[in-house]
Amino acid sequence: MFAALADRTRRDIVTRVLHHEESVSNLAQRYEMSFAAVQKHVAVLERAGLVTKQVHGRERLVRGNVETVRAAARLLEQYQEIWHGRLDRIDALLAEPTPDRPPAQGGPA
Repeated sequence: MFAALADRTRRDIVTRVLHHEESVSNLAQRYEMSFAAVQKHVAVLERAGLVTKQVHGRERLVRGNVETVRAAARLLEQYQEIWHGRLDRIDALLAEPTPDRPPAQGGPA
């Protein structure tokens, strides 16, 4: 999922189709790349579960998968909590005096 989101174009596609479904043709018009390249981006997002594609007549409609995006956000929040805890512990360790480091003194003399 995160590998699929590593690309700026794919992130933009997900953002667009979370708001409202779009055809692959309409998406392709928004980017300076070939229709086939946009199709490949959509396929990567579809394999990652971030979008679904549905055939409607001659169009392929792409819709964002809100549940998968929410799951990714929850996972990132968990990682953020872990890293904040680690940074807090590092700050606490750096604030402790040690025998090889004299206490901080006032400014320059």
